[in-house]
Amino acid sequence: MTGALVTGAGRGLGLEIARELAERGYAVHVTDIDEAAAAEAAATLGGSAWSSLLDVADAEACSSAARATAERAGSLDVWVNNAGILPTGFAWQQDEATRRRTMEINALGLMNGTLAALELMRPADRGHVINVVSLAGIVAAPGEVLYSASKHAAMAFTLGTLFDLRRAGVRNVELTAVCPDGIWTPMLYEKADDPDAWASWSGVMLKPEVVARHAVAVLDKPRPVLTIPRWRGAAIRAFDLWPRAGIRLQPLVVKDALRKQRAWRKRAN
Repeated sequence: MTGALVTGAGRGLGLEIARELAERGYAVHVTDIDEAAAAEAAATLGGSAWSSLLDVADAEACSSAARATAERAGSLDVWVNNAGILPTGFAWQQDEATRRRTMEINALGLMNGTLAALELMRPADRGHVINVVSLAGIVAAPGEVLYSASKHAAMAFTLGTLFDLRRAGVRNVELTAVCPDGIWTPMLYEKADDPDAWASWSGVMLKPEVVARHAVAVLDKPRPVLTIPRWRGAAIRAFDLWPRAGIRLQPLVVKDALRKQRAWRKRAN
């Protein structure tokens, strides 16, 4: 039996990733800061899945969770850093507490999880850490500036750590930054008309199960970065090449995205 741990797996994308891993035969450790949600998710998965409370901002808790997974499953072969929060609005509207917590979860939490997994994977010279970063880790998404800043840190840490592993001679431990576009969740039904709730400034919306399938597929063909959909990676990098054009176009893109979200909401209802 091989073990996998998923953070933020009580619902949404994390749960779908846990489901994909369970279907592949992994003994999945479902973790979440919401202990009840984690327990319910593990019960839904059944089989060898189990759950526990985990605050990814606590480095020692992450290390303990990694060890617990290896002890129960026999090994820790996959760790998925999925836990995250998405504050929206103008950068100057977000207070110090929001800034700190966003960085603690999205950036520091990802670092804690990655390093906890590597404590076991490096000596074994095997394993795969999948970091759910988002396209916001590649481009500064309007309306999500704080979120985007935390995800840029996550992207840099993921790629830099992978390079460090190779420099240290570790060849069989993989790290992947998974960068999906906006993911359609029940929250959007409530906030689709809120101009500050820009779940996807591009208007591209993805189902959690679709993102999960692509994310877990990197275990078969490892790669440092995976954008979902694939074409979006090249498209958003154009903003880096022509930033002035990007700034002028972004309001139009956001307006179109909100129009699409309202249409999706009407169809869903």
